[in-house]
Amino acid sequence: MPGIAFGRIDDSFSVGSLKAYLAEFISTLLFVFAGVGSAIAYNKLTADAALDPAGLVAVAVCHGFGLFVAVAVGANISGGHVNPAVTFGLALGGQITILTGLFYIIAQLLGSIVACLLLKVVTGGLAVPIHNVAAGVGALEGVVMEIIITFALVYTVYATAADPKKGSLGTIAPIAIGFIVGANILAAGPFSGGSMNPARSFGPAVASGDFTNNWIYWAGPLVGGGLAGLTYSNVFMQNEHAPISSDF
Repeated sequence: MPGIAFGRIDDSFSVGSLKAYLAEFISTLLFVFAGVGSAIAYNKLTADAALDPAGLVAVAVCHGFGLFVAVAVGANISGGHVNPAVTFGLALGGQITILTGLFYIIAQLLGSIVACLLLKVVTGGLAVPIHNVAAGVGALEGVVMEIIITFALVYTVYATAADPKKGSLGTIAPIAIGFIVGANILAAGPFSGGSMNPARSFGPAVASGDFTNNWIYWAGPLVGGGLAGLTYSNVFMQNEHAPISSDF
């Protein structure tokens, strides 16, 4: 069973670790700017993208493409997590230390906040849309939906990027991760919003000042990501991989 490691302060503030935090900040900023920007753009061009099937497809495709790039550009520096739920799942699976993971999450949240504030400036003050459950969908249903789709995302991260047996499959990891996010948004967008990412939901909440039901997008993704990390690491990676602080 992979062990969970807390980590050391000196390791978490090494030059390599600081570069990794910066990479997570930049990758998350790029992803959120594109993803939230696509929703703002579609809202500007149509009456209501949230109720338009074409808008759902456009936003899903943009998030998938954006995450593919964000993961790819950060992969060789920080592992390209771009998501606190991914970081949490990898920490529970022994792939990154808890302490380093906390700094990753801080960098991701800051990247998302900055991206959303920049969007408000460059769009002339247009509203930044937040994640929320759809009419007729309760908070519990939203949490369960986010658990399921985030489990799928983090399981994909493990299978294509974290598993030492991945071999050449690792070369398509960013594509696979982008695809599962796009597919999950198509499935869950009309119900829970299809976040899978606390940072993706937190940045718009800060920029808009509206934290309505924001807890759903912490509880669901963290539980789903954690379950995926524990499942994959303990069932498929037993005694095969020691905790690390820089690869993922």
